Amino acid sequence: MKLFRWLWVVVTLGLLAQAFHVAMFVVPPDQTQGEIQRIFYYHIGSWCGMSVFFAINLGASIVYLAYRNRNTDRAMKADALAVAAAEMGVVFCTVGLVTGSLWARPVWGIWWTWDERLTSTLVLYLIYVAYLLLRRFAAGPQMQTLAAVMAIFGYADVPIVYMSTRWWRTQHPAPVFFGGPNAGLDPSMFPAVWWNLAAWLAWGALIVTFRYGIAYRDQLAEQNAALRALEVTGS
Repeated sequence: MKLFRWLWVVVTLGLLAQAFHVAMFVVPPDQTQGEIQRIFYYHIGSWCGMSVFFAINLGASIVYLAYRNRNTDRAMKADALAVAAAEMGVVFCTVGLVTGSLWARPVWGIWWTWDERLTSTLVLYLIYVAYLLLRRFAAGPQMQTLAAVMAIFGYADVPIVYMSTRWWRTQHPAPVFFGGPNAGLDPSMFPAVWWNLAAWLAWGALIVTFRYGIAYRDQLAEQNAALRALEVTGS
């Protein structure tokens, strides 16, 4: 198992290095935006990572609710995965907001504008930050259940973020993927997109596996402490 993890680390570092090389030195600059457009490859990678890990959080939260009264161990594992995925999703969301602002300043002339895409993304970020704060500071046996319900309702904002550029006329351009005729990137730029997607998803999955292990061990420790306290009380 340790060998596999170290191999995963090496592969992830290799993917990150290759993704950086392709994005910075292989694909051509954008004809209108120039070199600043290269931020896009990290921007879209962060948004895709955010969507993937928030979806994992959603699935794990549903599993937790389904098994919390039937299979304690499975529910604990699902809950540990849910919190680890939410943390990674917030990291990717933060990177997406920061890279978007850095890209917007030279292209749009502003750091931020309250268009539908940015506003719905900020709401999504605040929802999951609130989810993590609930996990961190709330106590009691119902905390995991409340967090799971919050995650399910919070995920409803993810498709709103994705569809915002289709439903409203926003500052953002047409979607890169599935945007219809004349939408998207020049084919020569796609290698940088695919390499960065693979690299950052591999990095996110690596961090989540480590964080999942820590969260699950913490839950086992809390469970054992609670059982010992019951034994002392009963005796």
